[in-house]
Amino acid sequence: MQYRGQTPGSGAGKRRIRAPRKSVAERLDDGELTHEEAFDAAREALLRILTAAQKSRRELEQALARKGYPESVVMPLLERFDEVGLVDDAAYAGTIVRTRHGERGLARRAISAELRRRGIDEDTATEALDQIDPDDERAAGARLAEKLVTRTRGLDRDVRVRRAVGSLARKGYAPGLAFELVREALAADGEDTGDLPYGD
Repeated sequence: MQYRGQTPGSGAGKRRIRAPRKSVAERLDDGELTHEEAFDAAREALLRILTAAQKSRRELEQALARKGYPESVVMPLLERFDEVGLVDDAAYAGTIVRTRHGERGLARRAISAELRRRGIDEDTATEALDQIDPDDERAAGARLAEKLVTRTRGLDRDVRVRRAVGSLARKGYAPGLAFELVREALAADGEDTGDLPYGD
């Protein structure tokens, strides 16, 4: 259909195709951006990220790379932030351990997996995880088991066992310990557990 004021082949109504936006690395290579300007822009981007949430050095490195900043800009910037304490993987790992264990009741295994996903190195992760006392971990698991068992009152006992043990396992508790904690919680809730085996 041809509209008033539109001549055939005029291209009216067509979308303009924009050229792909150049990455920071390409602008540096083309001389459109100085290294100092790229460094300043990356610093501002990094500060915005850290204002929103604490991150590991690896997460920050990946975030800046996704924004197109080259390694020649990213690595010196992260070194500087590390020196002044704005990037601190040990403190970040410690915060994750305290919140995941203290507030959500996660076990060491689940927290360890999260630390790996976030790029925390093994030594730093191990040091942070050492905050968790085995007795505290068991107590946290027992509280979770009690809540899980309470939610399933009225269901078949074996269903209650499967659901609670599965939930504890997803939170990082070893299967044997999870079963033992659920057995104890069910017994405290008045369920007959005499024929249930003990956890390994």
